[in-house]
Amino acid sequence: MARFELKLPKMGESVAEATITNWLKQVGDKIEMDEAVLEIATDKVDSEVPSEVSGILIEQLFGKDDLVQVGQTIAIIETEGGSSFLVDKVAEETTAPAEVAAIEKTIEAAKEVAAPADYTTSDKFFSPLVKNIAKEENVSIAELESINGSGKDGRVTKEDILAYVAGRKNKVETPKVEVKVEVAVPVKVQEQVVSKAAPVSVNGGDEIIEMDRMRKLISGYMVASVQTSAHVQSFIEVDVTNIVKWREKVKTAFEKREGEKLTFTPIMMEAVAKALKDFPGMNISVDGDYIIKKKNINLGMAAALPNGNLIVPVIKNADQLNLVGMAKAVNDLGNRAKAGKLKPDDTQGGTYTVTNVGTFGSVFGTPIINQPQVGILALGAIRKVPAVIETPEGDFIGIRQKMFLSHSYDHRVVDGALGGSFVKRVAEYLEAFDVDRDF
Repeated sequence: MARFELKLPKMGESVAEATITNWLKQVGDKIEMDEAVLEIATDKVDSEVPSEVSGILIEQLFGKDDLVQVGQTIAIIETEGGSSFLVDKVAEETTAPAEVAAIEKTIEAAKEVAAPADYTTSDKFFSPLVKNIAKEENVSIAELESINGSGKDGRVTKEDILAYVAGRKNKVETPKVEVKVEVAVPVKVQEQVVSKAAPVSVNGGDEIIEMDRMRKLISGYMVASVQTSAHVQSFIEVDVTNIVKWREKVKTAFEKREGEKLTFTPIMMEAVAKALKDFPGMNISVDGDYIIKKKNINLGMAAALPNGNLIVPVIKNADQLNLVGMAKAVNDLGNRAKAGKLKPDDTQGGTYTVTNVGTFGSVFGTPIINQPQVGILALGAIRKVPAVIETPEGDFIGIRQKMFLSHSYDHRVVDGALGGSFVKRVAEYLEAFDVDRDF
């Protein structure tokens, strides 16, 4: 028998940790090679961790809702044959009996001097990660039980134990000095300071629903983005009559030849990618006081999930795709997003984002920037509207297909001239669409 260490695999650029959401296999269960052992969630997508070997699951090193770093061992699988990964096994085979006895004597002496706290005596559940941190920081069982956990069912998380340790160090290292300073505060200011947010009124018939993990993450991202970027919007109306007519003419032949449906989204994405090449100042990120100009144009495509949450898969090197390639990329990412089959790398590396608010009938919107990007474009609903049509023979009123483009951009680094010029260029590409083009 041999033991295999199942580690948390690398899951894409900048993904360093994941949360265990569910164990699909329990201790004692038989596992086949490539069979999923557990489900994990990153800050972007949910995925499964398969086994690299066949065997029996004999140990789970982390529990549900525990945070695990990439490369950490999360489970032990016992396999048939092969070499053992355990250090104890190697030591038994290579160390002389006298040396083993000396080592054991040293270990026993060390245990007598400083015996670690026995956390198994507690009635509370603590993850292996929390226990390890507590042992390293000499946190007693009584101290650990006194920590108010912020995890599910009051569990102590990694952040809770680290915050406790940091606070304990501050208490020891920083002498408490009381300085009494009397400051005259106007009555109105005092009222503002002591006033608290009004509690939410809950009636007997109201239903209380806890946010799911993804909704909590989205909530945090949105608030952080508004606090980080100075949001400014520019709006422009676009005549897309030619695009509507062309798509209606070729969509059947396109699907027959390519096996893909042709929607308006890839046509819009194509125009955005062209405009980003013309205005590279929109294809940037901000890192403190530095501006990072991105070499690649990777378009994020906001997609709504069946549960109402939002995710942003990324079309890599969008400027290098023709319309067929763009349509295949849009359909593939959209379908896998709805089915929950996106990989962590599918949501990484975006340099600019497009969201289609017109899908829900909205005429235009003011989207929030997807950090650390500096711009996001909202596509409004396409509507038939009366419009003034200019001709050499004079102006007249006609029915046209029009839509609004809503451009939100970060005013810290993007001025109105650049933000407005960019969305105008997108509009120009759409209005100059060639109705005689092939797909």
